Amino acid sequence: MTTDTNLARDIYLRSHLVGEFHLRSGVVANEYFDKYLFESDPVLLKRLAEAMAPFVPKEGVDALAGLETGGIPLAVMLSQVTGIPTLFVRKEAKKYGTCRLAEGGDISGKNLFIVEDVVTSGGAVRDAVVELRERGAKVSQGVCVIDRESDGIQNLHALEVHMRTLFTMSQLKAAGA
Repeated sequence: MTTDTNLARDIYLRSHLVGEFHLRSGVVANEYFDKYLFESDPVLLKRLAEAMAPFVPKEGVDALAGLETGGIPLAVMLSQVTGIPTLFVRKEAKKYGTCRLAEGGDISGKNLFIVEDVVTSGGAVRDAVVELRERGAKVSQGVCVIDRESDGIQNLHALEVHMRTLFTMSQLKAAGA
């Protein structure tokens, strides 16, 4: 995790919403971080990528794998900061055209580093990792901006994916208070 409280505060101020929100995991939450609000801000997006860059290994990563949809802008900006190529990972392979799960290059035999915005249960990352591995990719690490502290990071460890996180929900809420 990072200790940049200014970045945490800015994410909170830009994207924290209160209401009733249905999450992908099936959970209903009374607060939500709208990732598209912080990902659509070019200055904040670059700051996020710069904060994520130290979590990317200096060697052994062939490509960043940005998960559809929220992980893609993060991965693109992180690619700009690190110089590592980016792949765009779909939720499911296209049924037309190239019929690929990941766009932007070959994945077979490649060491991929997952880039995601928010992890709750870890389900989206898990699904992507399983599909990428079935297609010959090697996936064991990644980074996300927000850990909702709902066991997602631990669930990914069980899949032998070490997912680092910039901030927990608790950290963001504390920074925004």
